Amino acid sequence: MNVPTAIKTKPKRPMHIPAEGEDGLFRQSWYPIALSRDVPAGEIVGKPFLDGRVVVYRAPDGSPIVMSAYCPHLGADLALGKIVDGNVQCAFHHWEYNTDGQCVKTGIGDPAPKSACLFKFPTQEKLGIIWAFNGTEPLFDLPVFEYDEDEVAFEAYELSPPFNCDPWVFAANTPDMQHLKAVHKVQFTVDDPHELVEWNKYGLKYPLEGIHQEGVRIKWELGLHGSSVFYRQGLYDDIWSGAIVGFGLPEPGKHIVFGAYMCRKGPEQEEQLARLAQVTKRTIEEDRELLNTTHYRHGVFTAADKTLARYLAILRTFPRAHPSAEFLN
Repeated sequence: MNVPTAIKTKPKRPMHIPAEGEDGLFRQSWYPIALSRDVPAGEIVGKPFLDGRVVVYRAPDGSPIVMSAYCPHLGADLALGKIVDGNVQCAFHHWEYNTDGQCVKTGIGDPAPKSACLFKFPTQEKLGIIWAFNGTEPLFDLPVFEYDEDEVAFEAYELSPPFNCDPWVFAANTPDMQHLKAVHKVQFTVDDPHELVEWNKYGLKYPLEGIHQEGVRIKWELGLHGSSVFYRQGLYDDIWSGAIVGFGLPEPGKHIVFGAYMCRKGPEQEEQLARLAQVTKRTIEEDRELLNTTHYRHGVFTAADKTLARYLAILRTFPRAHPSAEFLN
């Protein structure tokens, strides 16, 4: 009797996507560091970032500054210091650093060593969040919305605990149209918009029309800036809404979700923000356990993964660097 044998095929080897911190390098993207409200004038806030630590504070004009946290003298954590005449003063020996990160004064009166400096990150403040770019100069900007910040009502938030994966893993959900359907229950009312995706060197955007949970009609523009910034804007039912979500990088293999949801200012803004808050929390929590347990890889794909595959190709060759390495530890 002939017994049919299973057809054997050679398993497809997953394509390698560099992890954050691999070879000591991190993707050059914008990362959220802190909520604006958590960095009041006159205070210094310490935060983990990349593979080390930074401090966040405000210059005399109120603009945020993100710099490496450890004093070049003996390595004291500057988050334990204080602001003196606009400078960061180290608590250990009272060396002071100006807003460019340069030592301008020693506590004992010796001349400030020219080589004593901190690494200063490019920094922006947008929609209630302070962002830092991993690099000496930004390669791209944060998203621009249809309405200016003074035209919208918004709420910024930070979620804890951290997710157990790199920021780009969460970002990759945006071009993953199967994910939008399977996990978030979005019913597309048009064909998958693979051909409508607009690409650039560091990200993408595309239009999406469909029906969200509870029968809510959506007409959105979705996009990614780099490997750690998602944005969305358009109609949710009859509400113009926008959202920005940043995936902070406190250490390799983890990320912290910061974000802001927004609507246009008006008499119904509080009710609309409450509704958007509910949708935001539900959507993120639908992803949490999946992201905490996934062993993410570019494995076996189908035609439905066309946009996702192209984004993962961008991630594989995305600029990676760590110019702050010698300062952060």
